[in-house]
Amino acid sequence: MAKHKKKKSEPTPKPEDSKKESIESKPEETPEIESKTSMDIPPTNSSTNQAENFEQNRKLNTLFWLRVSLAIMAGTAATFIFEDIQGEERRWASIGFMIIIFAATLFVAKSLKMQLPRSDRKKFVTQGIGSYIFLYLFTWIVTYTLVHVGRIPLGINL
Repeated sequence: MAKHKKKKSEPTPKPEDSKKESIESKPEETPEIESKTSMDIPPTNSSTNQAENFEQNRKLNTLFWLRVSLAIMAGTAATFIFEDIQGEERRWASIGFMIIIFAATLFVAKSLKMQLPRSDRKKFVTQGIGSYIFLYLFTWIVTYTLVHVGRIPLGINL
């Protein structure tokens, strides 16, 4: 935001001074605008920044697709791993398995050695988390239904 100096004006002239004013005119002061110094603007090298952003986006995309593929594989595996567990314990075991696999992807994300600014550090966790959760649950439900389709009696029990 520009800062302006207060304009210092002379007192209001008297009617007889108006003739003198046209003869003795002072140039008006222009307000001073705060200028940015070279220290305020960091030097930017657009080609280096573009290359870094491209590399960062590539690694974040890799992390996203890793989580999507692991969600599908882990959801399918959960159907067979927790086959022997019955009832409520099966559900909690599967959700725990989902959390463990997601935590493993956090370690993979750290091994990608992404240089993210402090404000973007949470991208390690949030990148693809919604897709991961919903694909895991969807795959787990669909594969469980397909595996157990023969065991369910057809029709409505009254």
